[in-house]
Amino acid sequence: MSEIRKRNKEVAIEKPSVIDNKIENKTTIFFSRIVVISSLLIVVYFSSKDEKVITFASQTETLIGKGLVVECSQDYINEINKYDECYPKECKRFVTDQVVSAREVDNLLKIAKKGFQFGGSDGGASILDLHSGALSKGQHFINIYKIEATKYLFSENDYNILRVIKEKIKYAVAQHFGADPNKLYLTSPTFFSELTSRKPSNIHDEYWHPHVDKETYRSFHYTSLLYLGDYGVDFKGGRFVFIDEKFNRTIEPKKGRVSMFTSGRENFHYVEKVTSGVRYALTVAFTCDKQFEIN
Repeated sequence: MSEIRKRNKEVAIEKPSVIDNKIENKTTIFFSRIVVISSLLIVVYFSSKDEKVITFASQTETLIGKGLVVECSQDYINEINKYDECYPKECKRFVTDQVVSAREVDNLLKIAKKGFQFGGSDGGASILDLHSGALSKGQHFINIYKIEATKYLFSENDYNILRVIKEKIKYAVAQHFGADPNKLYLTSPTFFSELTSRKPSNIHDEYWHPHVDKETYRSFHYTSLLYLGDYGVDFKGGRFVFIDEKFNRTIEPKKGRVSMFTSGRENFHYVEKVTSGVRYALTVAFTCDKQFEIN
């Protein structure tokens, strides 16, 4: 009996390392297979979806307003239930070409380009956040306000233009979603984006991955985008794509066009790769939680 116990102890000492190695190897193989299979499924899924695409908003049309109601995701409902006066009448996406004037867009584009000249990602995606000062530069982000040459780059008029446009968009969001504008707060990040066909140099350049805004940015409840150029004229590719169950719906950027939507999983989306030219836009996000407000 004592010999059996001794042998069992010896086996018990020897087994873990052998078993652990086997488990580790099997786990590595297992997850490698999952990654490969998942990648293939994603490719097949989006390839098949690409064959079923509806143009929700064309660049060639001028829209007073066009909306589509979608079923709110449960996670979104559970959270936004806490904010009665900010709660949407319905989850949806809405597009309009009537909120911002062509002159205002021209001024915004000048502001964006003034900032981007001091930065620029090594890849195809750059951002400029005038609230935090974050600017893409090479492989990293820098603070544009810490560059000596930018000390007087932006005028008070530039900031006033931004402020007015953000207010216009906020009231448009409040109107179309039935929220109290006094309970909607500008939140971070709110930023200019510059997308090109340059190959990505890091993960921040890969803007085309499908995602949910609320999962990427905790504070978001409503997302809006103001386009500063025309699809098919200033750039090719770069359409905004909502991923729905039966087919995808696209928004073609148009100068001055504002797209707005609830930020939950009901509006799963991505941006197509830009194949030529430069795509400029301004992302303006709103929260119902005052602790995440930015000025």
